[in-house]
Amino acid sequence: MAAGGSYSIVEYFGGDDGYRCGYCKHEKGNLSHGMWSHTMTVQDYQELIDRGWRRSGKYVYKPTMNKTCCPQYTIRCHALNFHPSKTHKKTLKRVNKFLSSGEMPVEQNDGGQGVLEEIRGRLKPLSSILQRTVAIAAGKTQSFLTGEPMDSMHDEGIRPPPQDPLKIYNTDEEDISTSPDTETDTRSTTSATPREDAATVPEDKTSNVAPKPGKGADLNRPLCRKAKDIRKERRLQKEQQKQQEGASSSPNPTPSKSVSNHPKLLEEFILESLPNDPLHRLEVRLVRSNPPSPQFKASFDASYQVYKLYQMAIHKDPPEKATESQFKRFLCDSPLEAESAPDGPDVGYGSFHQQYWLDGRIVAVGVLDILPFCVSSVYLYYHPDFSSLSLGTYSALREIAFTRQLQKQSPKLAYYYLGFYVHSCPKMRYKGQYQPSDLLCPETYTWMPIERCIPRLDISAYSRLSEDANAGDAHALKDLGRALVLHRRTVMPYAAYAQKRKGSNDEKEVEQYASLVGQMCAQRILLYRA
Repeated sequence: MAAGGSYSIVEYFGGDDGYRCGYCKHEKGNLSHGMWSHTMTVQDYQELIDRGWRRSGKYVYKPTMNKTCCPQYTIRCHALNFHPSKTHKKTLKRVNKFLSSGEMPVEQNDGGQGVLEEIRGRLKPLSSILQRTVAIAAGKTQSFLTGEPMDSMHDEGIRPPPQDPLKIYNTDEEDISTSPDTETDTRSTTSATPREDAATVPEDKTSNVAPKPGKGADLNRPLCRKAKDIRKERRLQKEQQKQQEGASSSPNPTPSKSVSNHPKLLEEFILESLPNDPLHRLEVRLVRSNPPSPQFKASFDASYQVYKLYQMAIHKDPPEKATESQFKRFLCDSPLEAESAPDGPDVGYGSFHQQYWLDGRIVAVGVLDILPFCVSSVYLYYHPDFSSLSLGTYSALREIAFTRQLQKQSPKLAYYYLGFYVHSCPKMRYKGQYQPSDLLCPETYTWMPIERCIPRLDISAYSRLSEDANAGDAHALKDLGRALVLHRRTVMPYAAYAQKRKGSNDEKEVEQYASLVGQMCAQRILLYRA
């Protein structure tokens, strides 16, 4: 029961019938238990999602983990300890570059051809290095490097050797390109003698005979160095120079720590490279969706139009499916009550829409629940014209930053819940990239670091994640009679209701419900009985 004296009220529907899985497309493989929530306190919902439940509108459901085709594990990120990955940083830079100069990344909706072209582009500098190396080893003439065409392994009709596209795709372009210094050194070592001449040297003498003038590497020149090492050395020199300049200008110099000891915060990356007068202006607004605030009502039509475009373009929904009533039922209706607490955040608890306004119009909306211990992400939709900005990743990073902001006001609010992690579906594994993060054990309802869960999930889609063989559910049902029910507008324990009940025995159904929500929730949430 909430502080204000209100109860959560639910109707339990069971979960015997399977339905189509949105991950593996199995027609009857998706199994879950569900209940309709007429109203719910944020504390009760916090405890339910910590037992594997999740809401869609007012419908609250829990996957039948040991039976469903694609087990869905609740995942949470430690917002305070989060550090963006290289991919996350690239996304933030991409958005900031667009805001600063209007440069929009090239859309890649060509069935993978765009990804292939990007891989080829990233391999081009590496291919150039390999070609030079081959030319040196084979004794090719200088004319090879100064303009004569050579068949490339990436030319049309010739398949490149097998590569790891993910590894290449995530590699910085600068890491595989050659610097001007390296190019000069490599070019100077190229032999001007045809490879046939080089092949006439006896094999047993090549290791001991000094190269003749014009052949092989110049032993008087220093060895070639990797471009990456050269860049690292230059960076260290610049840091030392800055430290020296700071020490000379300060009357009381203090030893400065290395930059590596102070990694940039997420908030710094979000605002990095933005000038005072960017070409585009992005504003993030938080509006309460239930009960709807005046700001939510004023922006409802514009928000719905973005949702409709998103569903049709990204999920291929027909126009008649993405209706306004469906939008309200799915993303606007919420059972969560608006609550506030002395130790809570200034905005209070409940359901919100976080709107992204670009130059005065909505381009994306994140649907959020703010709960006592977390910010829970419900859904995101955005205008398809901006899909190349990776707004899904960008909004998640903004929501993590928002969680950190709320934590300053409410210290216990320290987690960002990303919904469900589905290891059996590769496209859903991206949620594990927001680290450090935990997965919820489906048997003990305790949290386990994701890196310790992955080996188990690689073996089996369903796994008891807890490593303690003796651990159990701390809030398991122990006394069904104490579960609360609502019967004829009267609140009573199930034991009293069972004595008054007329008709068929519903004890098995009520026991299943109480076991899934746990003893504590069963004693607070009212189960409606007709």
